[in-house]
Amino acid sequence: MATQQTRREFLENSMFAAAAAVAGSAMLPQFQPTVRAAGANERIGMAVIGTRGRGGEHISEWVKHYPECEITAICDIDDGVLGKSVERIEKASGKKPEGYRDIRKLLEDKSVDAVSIATPNHWHSLAAIWAIQAGKDVYVEKPVSHNVSEGRRVVEAARKHEKICQTGTQCRSMQGTIDAIEFIKAGKIGEVKLARGLCYKPRGSIGPKGNYEVPAGIDYDLWSGPAPVKPLTRKQFHYDWHWQWDYGNGDLGNQGIHQMDIARWGLGVDTLGQGVLSYGGRLSYEDAGETANTQVNIHDYGDKTLVFEVRGLKTSDYKGANVGVIFHGSAGYVVLTSYTGGAAFDLDGKMTTKFSGNGDHFGNFLKAVRSRKQTDLAADILEGHLSSALCHLGNISYRLGKQMSVPAAKEALSGNKVKDEAVQTFDRVTQHLSDNKVDLDQTQLQFGAMLSLAPGGETFRGQGSEQANTMLTRDYRAPFVVPATKDL
Repeated sequence: MATQQTRREFLENSMFAAAAAVAGSAMLPQFQPTVRAAGANERIGMAVIGTRGRGGEHISEWVKHYPECEITAICDIDDGVLGKSVERIEKASGKKPEGYRDIRKLLEDKSVDAVSIATPNHWHSLAAIWAIQAGKDVYVEKPVSHNVSEGRRVVEAARKHEKICQTGTQCRSMQGTIDAIEFIKAGKIGEVKLARGLCYKPRGSIGPKGNYEVPAGIDYDLWSGPAPVKPLTRKQFHYDWHWQWDYGNGDLGNQGIHQMDIARWGLGVDTLGQGVLSYGGRLSYEDAGETANTQVNIHDYGDKTLVFEVRGLKTSDYKGANVGVIFHGSAGYVVLTSYTGGAAFDLDGKMTTKFSGNGDHFGNFLKAVRSRKQTDLAADILEGHLSSALCHLGNISYRLGKQMSVPAAKEALSGNKVKDEAVQTFDRVTQHLSDNKVDLDQTQLQFGAMLSLAPGGETFRGQGSEQANTMLTRDYRAPFVVPATKDL
């Protein structure tokens, strides 16, 4: 549970953060921007930053687009992963890319016109901003940020330097999803005031918290980057960082960002809304993880509501979906259950329309790099920022919460604008936890702060806003400092 902060502590921390930002700005890398522009027939020099896991999939996608683009460089802080990736690309393309450990060295490489970023979340925004400042176009994985403020800085950098910046929410390029959203916006299921995102994805324990050795061949200082350098407390170095706050954002920012983005897209909302409430917990086991494995977000958009559910324990689906989005309309509903589509139903549950079809999100990026038109992007960085920020807002509410009994939480939810929906969702969550033998009398849920947002802005206002606003950013570790707007 988050500790409470006095006003004096808030002011002292704010002054410390400001001083750190000033000191850090003097150490910002000074890049000489690439001046090459990819013409209609010129090959695009691509670099992949972070080549394990999702980064390996990036490599596969860019190799498919040869000779339109060529991977000329890659970057990874793990020597073993870096060496294998270099060999893999050389075998697939016949050309050996330059391998770098330090992103700053890669960004000096004049053969690189664009980068694709598949690092851990805490590096996404800084890597994107540095690349943009170095004159590169950017494809950055979801979530595009580790916190709200730095996501906005990426948008500002892309606009200032007139760079193409694509978000890795590939559902926006999938024809089935596109058709479903158009169907909803055309009024085919009536008026839609509620969208529900689901991330029902079982996640087991990551093992006990301890002091573990950083694996050989890894530059832990570079890996930590903007985050503090702390002892390694998780057994598995790779991937399980998702469940620790310094580096990841839980399953909201890991899997759920895809569904959060589709839900916001279908509702047709382009702000962060009026308020947020989140509750849940890391339940059923104790391990090195910190993020919630059971969590509900309620995002208030006035006459519309976005509800998001994370279930990391064993569960059944909801209306045929486990990882997906449900749009509730006055004349029916749409269920999207995959990256490629889903179906529409009438109010009696009879299927009326099917949606299917894949897409090429990486190819869409290359198209925009050539045209130099931001509007050609299926998932411009602004869309990625807004959807990522919704995940961060939910986590802020959750982390500022307090332990609460089931009756007290239910009473608190009864005052919500969507009282019936909020209470019904809560009842289903508590039943789900009971099915997993979680005793909520012994282990209470963490009930988040009810936070209000300033109109049209990206800051909190009203009760609880002082502490919540400090969580919109983080203290960066020099020289890995996300620049202020004036330094972009």
